[in-house]
Amino acid sequence: MTVQKNPLVKPFLKWAGGKRQLLPEILKYLPKNIGKTTYFEPFLGGGALLFELQPKQAIVNDSNRELINCYQVIKDDVEELIEILKLHKARNSKEYYDDLREMDRLKQYNKFSKAEKAARIIYLNKTCYNGLFRVNSKGQFNVPFGSYKNPNILDEAVLRGVNNYFNQNTVTFLNRDFAEAVKDAKKGDFIYFDPPYDPVSNTASFTGYDVNGFNQNEQKRLKQVVDELTEKGCNV
Repeated sequence: MTVQKNPLVKPFLKWAGGKRQLLPEILKYLPKNIGKTTYFEPFLGGGALLFELQPKQAIVNDSNRELINCYQVIKDDVEELIEILKLHKARNSKEYYDDLREMDRLKQYNKFSKAEKAARIIYLNKTCYNGLFRVNSKGQFNVPFGSYKNPNILDEAVLRGVNNYFNQNTVTFLNRDFAEAVKDAKKGDFIYFDPPYDPVSNTASFTGYDVNGFNQNEQKRLKQVVDELTEKGCNV
C-alpha cells in the first residue's frame, strides 16, 4: 500500500491472537485497490497487518485503553518513551517487575504520564511469563515475572521506525467500541476484522486481554456491522 515499506515497522508487543505468522496467508485474500482507500482495523491488538501493509491512511482502534496509549505515545513522544524504557531495562529484576506490575492497583498510578504508562506496559509485556498482556476482571495486570536471561525490553530501531511511519502518514488511533470505530467507512475502504476469540463457555466471556470481554452477543453484533459495511460497498 506504500511504494517502499520500512522493515523496522513491525509489532513492538507480543499480543494474544496476533497474526504475524499468518500474514502470508492473509495477504492472499486482500483486495488489490486498498492502497487508494482508508484502512480500518477495529480490533488492532499487536498491529501485525497494519505494519505489514503500512497504509498511507488508516483508522485503527482497540477497546484496550492501555494498548492504544502505547501506540499514541510512540507517535507523539517516542524519545521520552525510550528514555523510560532504558531505566526499566537497567533495573530489571523480579522485585522491580512485581513493584511495577502492582502500580495499577495504587492511586499514584493515576499520576503517571502517558509515556510512563506506555513504558510500563511494554516493559511488563517483554518480561512477563510467556510475554502476553493479561488483566483480571478489574483491569489489573496479573501475569507473573518471566525470568528471561536477556529480554528484549528496548528495541530503539523498531520504536523509531514505527514512530516515523505514524508521523509520515495519516494514522488515527481510537479507543472506542468496534462499531463506532468503523462508522465513517466509505465505499471501497478496507476493514480488517480480527475480533477476540469466542469464549469456550458462557462463564468465560472475559478474554484476559480486555476487561470488556467479547461474548456471543458481541459476535452477533459484529455480524450486523459487517453486513452493513458490505452493503455500503466496503471491502471487509
